[in-house]
Amino acid sequence: MNINLSHKIELNPNNKQSNFLARACGVSRFTYNWGLAEWKKQYESGLKPTGFGLKKEFNAVKKDLFPWIMESPRDANSQSFADLQTAFNNFFKGRSGYPVFKKKGCNDSFYIANDQFKIDCKKIRIPKIGWIRLKESLNLSGKILSASVSRSADKWFVSISLSMEITPVKIENQDIIGVDLGIKHLAAVSNGEKIEGSRALKRMEKKLKRLQQSFSKTQKGSKNREKQKRKISRLHYRIRCIRLDLINKLTTKLSKNHSVIVIEDLNVKGMMANHKLAKAISDMGFYEFKRQMEYKSKIFGSHIIIADRWFPSSKRCSICGNINKDLTLSDRIFKCPSCSSTIDRDLNAAINLSQYQQLMAA
Repeated sequence: MNINLSHKIELNPNNKQSNFLARACGVSRFTYNWGLAEWKKQYESGLKPTGFGLKKEFNAVKKDLFPWIMESPRDANSQSFADLQTAFNNFFKGRSGYPVFKKKGCNDSFYIANDQFKIDCKKIRIPKIGWIRLKESLNLSGKILSASVSRSADKWFVSISLSMEITPVKIENQDIIGVDLGIKHLAAVSNGEKIEGSRALKRMEKKLKRLQQSFSKTQKGSKNREKQKRKISRLHYRIRCIRLDLINKLTTKLSKNHSVIVIEDLNVKGMMANHKLAKAISDMGFYEFKRQMEYKSKIFGSHIIIADRWFPSSKRCSICGNINKDLTLSDRIFKCPSCSSTIDRDLNAAINLSQYQQLMAA
């Protein structure tokens, strides 16, 4: 079975290389914004623009109008038009909003095709800059498809995408488990296990607030303002790493040790609309949990079942099957009015999820 995976590795560039990478990100951002502006202009004129057509127009004028672009790798400007076309395709299909202009310092990155870079142990060769040291070697083997260089806080990373041939290992434990995600606990498993969430944002919220207050008092354009901005970015990066570390360990454990895993199809976007719970929900990382479970199940040979969004996992009694319509979000203990059983709300939901296949087949 073929599967596409990516390995994200931190770069260790010197000052000259860091400046080069920042300029390449700027080229990618400028080209995308140029293409978006032209797309709008042509569309308003009654034309039907495409990413490929805009790329041809840009290539015809870039040497005369934007000669500084030639100092960066070729793909830093050429890939932006493919990204723009993808953004509009998603918009037309209703999967995302209308494309917006990119801002400096926000998701800075640029693309490199597989024929434009080389990997040698703990080094990567990028066009027009040469070899850059890596913090670790590439630990995946397969056909290299592409690479993407990005910046998080003041750190640089390269994400290398590969196509790999994988033979899933047969899992000895053939049981079916249900996993209920929540705010009080990251996950409740139908076997009785509960996993506490990292709550990284909540733990560091006071420190983040102090840094943001200090940032608001600095003068625009000053060096102190840039220092405070970097401190805030580093703290956000640390919070994200703590959250991802827990999710990565949990999803690996579940995928390796259970043959069938049933999870909920949570409407995360709709849940985030509740401003009282939005911060706690984002601190848990529900979407990332689902994303990792889906691709790790292919690697380890487990099977993921996504329960229907309207399946009453929390309100259904796992013992008698009665639906308690009076259950509210504040009720942490499930009390069945029919059979008088009492059980933890999250555990009850997890058990119902483990029975999902049987209930749907009945």
